[in-house]
Amino acid sequence: MAFHKLETEFPELFIVKPDVFGDARGFFMELHNAEAFHKIGLGHLQFVQDNLSKSIKGTLRGLHFQAPPHAQGKLVTVLEGRVLDVAVDIRKGSPTYGKAFVHEINDQNREMVFVPEGFAHGFQVLSDFCLFHYKCTDSYHKASEGGLTWNDPALAIAWHDLEPIVSDKDTQHPLLADFESPFSYQADPTINLHP
Repeated sequence: MAFHKLETEFPELFIVKPDVFGDARGFFMELHNAEAFHKIGLGHLQFVQDNLSKSIKGTLRGLHFQAPPHAQGKLVTVLEGRVLDVAVDIRKGSPTYGKAFVHEINDQNREMVFVPEGFAHGFQVLSDFCLFHYKCTDSYHKASEGGLTWNDPALAIAWHDLEPIVSDKDTQHPLLADFESPFSYQADPTINLHP
């Protein structure tokens, strides 16, 4: 089994493609393998919590983060369905601060996205429903929750033209211009960009 890391323009944010083996019966794939992750330069990641959500079409969750010292990195994937996955760099001093990474993940491409600490994350469900799985590098900590407004024009996120179903909580987050980030950017020397 193997995983393949695809770099993006965002420092430390990666697409991870697993090998998928399918036949007439279905398919098999690994969602995580510490040894295989080490081989692609992600061996430093330690996941402590797995989450699973089910959402109906149009549901928009985000944009969420946890502040230090309970910041979370997330490895996200879709078990069933399709989503538009979004991560916004909120690390002060980052070359991509305030920019959004937007990528569709679904149960056909089987891709995963590693969203590092210092990004606000969210997704919009494009299929009738979606099972969304994410592994986290820190446990949920309610007092550390934060977020950004999902439809902030400054973020220029090209959400799909669906009537979004958004929680009351997610309508209360600030705009980027009114936001004081708890994160600062510094290149992580432990992350090998070219294993």
